[in-house]
Amino acid sequence: MEIDGLVMRYGDKTAVDHLDLVVERDTITAVLGPNGAGKTTTLETCEGYRKPQRGRVRVLGLDPQAGRRDLLPRIGVMLQGGGAWSGVRAMEMLRHVAKLHAHPLDAAMLADRLGLGDCGRTPYRRLSGGQQQRLGLAMAVVGRPELVFVDEPTAGMDPQARRTTWELLRELRSSGVTVVLTTHFMDEAERLADRIHIIDHGQLIATGSPIELTRGQTSTIRLVVTEPFPPDAAVSLQRALGDLVEVRPVGDRSLLITGTADPTTLSKVSAWCQENDVLPESLNLGQRNLEDVFLELTGRQLVP
Repeated sequence: MEIDGLVMRYGDKTAVDHLDLVVERDTITAVLGPNGAGKTTTLETCEGYRKPQRGRVRVLGLDPQAGRRDLLPRIGVMLQGGGAWSGVRAMEMLRHVAKLHAHPLDAAMLADRLGLGDCGRTPYRRLSGGQQQRLGLAMAVVGRPELVFVDEPTAGMDPQARRTTWELLRELRSSGVTVVLTTHFMDEAERLADRIHIIDHGQLIATGSPIELTRGQTSTIRLVVTEPFPPDAAVSLQRALGDLVEVRPVGDRSLLITGTADPTTLSKVSAWCQENDVLPESLNLGQRNLEDVFLELTGRQLVP
């Protein structure tokens, strides 16, 4: 998938701003961004639902608009919600979608793999959120696509279903299917993705493998407390620690300290807690993870 100089606007608002992005074959590629960053508009353009206002988009070598008839049989799209009729039974919907393809996977096998067997006769509207997500994923891959777009594939799933979904996505990649993933779960992107693109304000601001994005000399200390911090806590702790580290609030009960973490830094954090009558619930030291990187780049948490 190749995006070159894509521009998409809604009135005076620029949703995608001269975006350049490449997805390599046979990879799981995560496209991340805060709400309103432009990722949904970008992927809907790649899926053929929107026409580029400026720039060039190619998916499997085809223009998603001009080549839509040839492209549709080769891709799968998992929507975050919907995609099935309200009253249709789960297996009826999956078998219907399978019949639209020339060489589909066995619907019963796929349903069993994703744990849909027990709810196959349940109307779509009565499925749980996690069951609807599993059905959506099954519908997206039953046609043996070369490329599949999956939006929030594990939202609402229990831990076991989540692991099963991860295994299926990895198997798809191993069999030659390219997966484009959007998710609000940073651990999901970090565990699954071969490559990650982070978009903000319609532009690509970072790209690389999870290791490339998180490696470096920077360490983090995450201070979590039992009661909400006072409004000036981050400024106060920053003053106590000096300029060699950066202090950011993460919600109202957590502070992220990024920089050179050593015994002196930890000692100063503990002393600050004592002086300000703050009771830590946890104080964790480690290398920064993908969530830390995302926060540093965008200044915002990735939230549903």
